[in-house]
Amino acid sequence: MAADRRFQMRADSLSRAGAEAAQIDVGLRQYMLRVYNYMALGVAGTGIIAMLVSQNPAIMQAVALGPMKWVLFIGILGLGFFAPKIMMSRSIGAAQACFWVYAAMWGALIAPMFYMYTQGSIARAFFVTAAAFAAMSLYGYTTKRDLSAIGRFLVMATFGVLIALVVNIFLQSSGLQLLMSFLVPVIFAGLTAFETQQIKSWYYESDAGDVTQRKAIFGAFMLYGSFVTMFIWILQLVGVARSE
Repeated sequence: MAADRRFQMRADSLSRAGAEAAQIDVGLRQYMLRVYNYMALGVAGTGIIAMLVSQNPAIMQAVALGPMKWVLFIGILGLGFFAPKIMMSRSIGAAQACFWVYAAMWGALIAPMFYMYTQGSIARAFFVTAAAFAAMSLYGYTTKRDLSAIGRFLVMATFGVLIALVVNIFLQSSGLQLLMSFLVPVIFAGLTAFETQQIKSWYYESDAGDVTQRKAIFGAFMLYGSFVTMFIWILQLVGVARSE
C-alpha cells in the first residue's frame, strides 16, 4: 500500500510538472510570436515609408538627402541607446511609440536607396536578408549553446563598424566600403542568433501581461534593428542601380 501511494504521488508530481512545462511552452511560443509579429510590422512600415518618400523627390531631398539626414541618423542612434530604459520602465504606449518612431526614421533614412536601386535588386536583397535572418534566429532559439560570449564580441564589433562608418564619411574609401558590405551582414546575422536566445531567456510565465508585452516590443526592436541593418548592407552588395 505504501509503495502504491508513493508511486501514485510520483506519478501525480510528474503529471503536474509536465502540465506546467507544457503551459510554459505554449506561453513562450505566444510570446515569441508576438515578438516576430511586431518586428514584421515594423519592417513593413519601414518599407512603406521608404517607398513613399522615394517617390517624392522634394520630400526625399528635404528629409533624406539634406542636413535632416543627420538628425535622422543621430535620432536612430539615440533611440538605439535609450530604448531599453524607455521600453522596460515606461508604459506600453511609450514602448510602442518608441518602436514606431524608430521604424519611421529608418524608413525615411533609407528612402534614397529605394530610388537608387532597381525594384528587383531591392526584392532580392530583402529575400536574402529574410532567409539569413530566419536561419540565424531559428538557431538562436533552438541551440543549447550559450551565445553570451559571442554576443558580447559582436556588440563590440558593431561599435567598430560604427567608427569605421564615420571615418569613411571623410575617407570615401571604396575598399573599406566593400569590406564593410561583407562584414556587417555577418556581424548582424550573428547578433540575430544571440538576440533571439536573449529574448527567449527573458520569458517568465509569472510575468504580468504588460511586462510580457513590453519585453516583446523591446525584443522586436532589437531584431528589427539587426534585420534592417543586414538588409541595407546586403542591398549595397547585390544591388543594381537604376539606369535612368
